[in-house]
Amino acid sequence: MRLFLSDDAAAVACGADRVARRAAALGFEVVRTSSWGMHWLEPLVELDTGSGWIGYGPVLPDELPALLAGELEEKRVGELAAHPFIARQQRLTFARAGMTRPLALDDYAASGGWEGLRRARELGPEAIVEEVKTSGLRGRGGAGFPAGIKWNTVRLAEGPRKYIVCNADEGDSGTFADRMLMEGDPYCLIEGMAIAALAVGAQKGFIYVRSEYPHAIAKLDAAVRLSVSIVAPFEVEVRVGAGAYVCGEETSLLNSLEGKRGEVRAKPPLPAIEGLFGCPTVVNNVLTLAAVPWILAKGGQAYADYGTGRSRGTMPVQLAGNVRHAGLFETAFGLTLGELVYEVGGGTASGRPVKAVQVGGPLGAYFPPALFDTIFDYEAFAARDGLIGHAGVTVFDDSVDMAEQARFAFEFCAAESCGKCTPCRLGAVRGRETMERVISGDDPAVNLALIEELCETMKFGSLCALGGFTPYPVMSAITHFREDFVG
Repeated sequence: MRLFLSDDAAAVACGADRVARRAAALGFEVVRTSSWGMHWLEPLVELDTGSGWIGYGPVLPDELPALLAGELEEKRVGELAAHPFIARQQRLTFARAGMTRPLALDDYAASGGWEGLRRARELGPEAIVEEVKTSGLRGRGGAGFPAGIKWNTVRLAEGPRKYIVCNADEGDSGTFADRMLMEGDPYCLIEGMAIAALAVGAQKGFIYVRSEYPHAIAKLDAAVRLSVSIVAPFEVEVRVGAGAYVCGEETSLLNSLEGKRGEVRAKPPLPAIEGLFGCPTVVNNVLTLAAVPWILAKGGQAYADYGTGRSRGTMPVQLAGNVRHAGLFETAFGLTLGELVYEVGGGTASGRPVKAVQVGGPLGAYFPPALFDTIFDYEAFAARDGLIGHAGVTVFDDSVDMAEQARFAFEFCAAESCGKCTPCRLGAVRGRETMERVISGDDPAVNLALIEELCETMKFGSLCALGGFTPYPVMSAITHFREDFVG
């Protein structure tokens, strides 16, 4: 009997390798696949019953004999594709998640892989860029800048060489979509980079991966090697970062790639004009580039038909923290934050009331339940002083102390600052010290006013988003949960 089991790092962390070894010893034919993204059910196994694949989870190694005997009905999930968590999604970027072997070229081709690249080769550079513009695809990791405009800038720029740089330095807490894509569907990323290279005339691409992702690095290295003839003459190289959060900022990343200190560059010049080694460079994150093969294969308008307003297409939302159904949920823009937290996420894992949700990683704003009617799109979040960022949604129950969370935001910024600009380098330290005085009850009203003034300086005076976005969690916590600061 065949047993399908993910080799995703989250599944492995929950014991998937131990389950695989025990299953093999019991006579199962074990097939390692990508992850469905239903992390609360890991280790999640599927049995090929001959009439369909039936999921069970979470399954422990000692429960496998009962599974083999058909006596593990309490862990039966049913057909995973029909599970409400999966069936409600619009999976475009993660269309193969859970259903293919990550490094199997035949699996990738059989599920539509390389179709976008073939069409891109027929269209040519200008038409490729027009398809991406039509799709409305925006950067899936930061401020949401239109990908087509960035690509066109690089296409028209003059330079001795041009580069495609994939920002895979996924450092935000509560985010894991990049890792899942690199581990589970690496050819999709490589194909997206190859299409971008055709669009702008690049000969070389780099994938800059954080060192904390050893499984992803191994998968990418293997995938690059196995697909080298398919994407030629475009060449892809995997580079490993050294653990600096600030290297998630594009100019710091470029400095690091060049062998320099990972610190922010002043802009202009923009990387699209003068990027890696002084040459025109496309810098996009994993989810942006991985959306491109579907867009080229199906057409830009087909992608734009998903979403709402200026937020087109789909977003892989990552549900984490104190949430019952933690995992990856890809959906078209347009659901409300409340729908994601309660209907999709199932509320808190602790069973206590939700107090706050932080969207966009450690520099994202905190939203109270009173704002859960906020539509999940770029403009709706910006209108309420928030940001989607990488779409990490971290849930907190009513036991959280929001003053401590605000202090942590300053502490995090102080630890990760590259030190190049004064507002970030000194502001974060002074902010942490001032917040500690607030928490200790030392004239909180005066010190909170000082923090608000400091946040204004950091927001508008910092060179990059690390210092510029730190005020978002701090000020949202003070605004919406003031009782935790002055109570």
